[in-house]
Amino acid sequence: MTRSTPGAEPVPGSAGALAPPRPTGFRAVFALGGTALPVYAFLARLPAALCPIGTLLLINQRDGIGEAGAVAASLWLGQALGGPVIGRLADRRGHRPVLLAACVANAAVLAALVAAVLGGLPLAARMGLAVAAGLTVPQVGPLARARWARLAGRDKAALGSALSFDTTLDEVGFMVGPALAGILAVTVHPASALVLAAVLILVFGTLFAVHPTAPGPVEGVGAGARGDVRLWSPGLALLFAMAVLQGAAWSGANTGVNALAESVGQPGAAGLVWASMAVTSSIAGFATVARPGSADLVVRLRWTIWVQAALTLSLWGVSGLWGAAAAFAVVGLAVAPHLIALFGLVERTGPAERMGEAMTVLGSGLIVGQALAAAVSGPLAARYGYQAAFTVSCVAASCSAGLAVASFKVRFGDSP
Repeated sequence: MTRSTPGAEPVPGSAGALAPPRPTGFRAVFALGGTALPVYAFLARLPAALCPIGTLLLINQRDGIGEAGAVAASLWLGQALGGPVIGRLADRRGHRPVLLAACVANAAVLAALVAAVLGGLPLAARMGLAVAAGLTVPQVGPLARARWARLAGRDKAALGSALSFDTTLDEVGFMVGPALAGILAVTVHPASALVLAAVLILVFGTLFAVHPTAPGPVEGVGAGARGDVRLWSPGLALLFAMAVLQGAAWSGANTGVNALAESVGQPGAAGLVWASMAVTSSIAGFATVARPGSADLVVRLRWTIWVQAALTLSLWGVSGLWGAAAAFAVVGLAVAPHLIALFGLVERTGPAERMGEAMTVLGSGLIVGQALAAAVSGPLAARYGYQAAFTVSCVAASCSAGLAVASFKVRFGDSP
């Protein structure tokens, strides 16, 4: 397959003329996709952060946390199953038609879910609609990363900056989304977060889909040829396992801080404490974009995982909300750099013909990890207290550090 290589064209003038230096950092990102693409991508993926907390807030107020958790888990399940399918279709049919169909379907299903909750439909009906909402999530984040990979071509410096910037947008979204959902639930209506998510998907998901950078079908991924292109490799399997453990670490920590906040009689403070990690992670992510450094991605992945695992152990010493906020803020310094290296290695390891699918597979790994850890850490926290949930987070992060040791024997694409 032929991939475009921005910046590789001959320089006008004499044969001996030197090419001007390529832009780096944020300039490289905007040179690849312009200024509108990151805005559309951010607002189109914000519903991914709005929907889970919006669902919990809406249903918890009407029917209790038990039913709210069941519906939110159904949403996660649908998203984990549907993500790779959306990615596969985007590779085969092109981003534009697949994203347009997913955006319309997802907005319609979210509206139906709100109507079902407000109308008092049975739990089974609401869970079914939540699964459908998850299945139709347009997967803007993973497909945006696949799009940056196509735009950058062989320009590894620009690709690194673009993937770093895009991963940091996710961190910002998951900082803004829950806070926005909580504010809307209190000041407007508990259903307003889901309504806003449907509108954002319909408007900005459509703008992201029709943007001129949207790639068409990938060459060699037709019905007959696609079977010759293998998706899974030892490297991608290892990255998927790391993504599952990262999701589990998040979920255990999130459950623990909610249990801690409830135990001290300030349940509303949990979101603010959790946001402290997103703030420092976003800062670290933007710093990585501005100053990417020269270390190889494999080396960066190992170090950021080890550092994150060591910092996560500080959760065992947490005894109050201020201590939790400080611990999360410190942990956040390693989160975005870790994710940047993780998704960067997916681009290196996954086949170019199935890059959208590879990126969505890793996104599904994060969701699977969150769902599995929530199923374990919730009952543990209810029985033994918030420290039990933090233990789940610490164990998951430590296991990920162990996998980083295994990465010494795995080859990631063209890594040395």
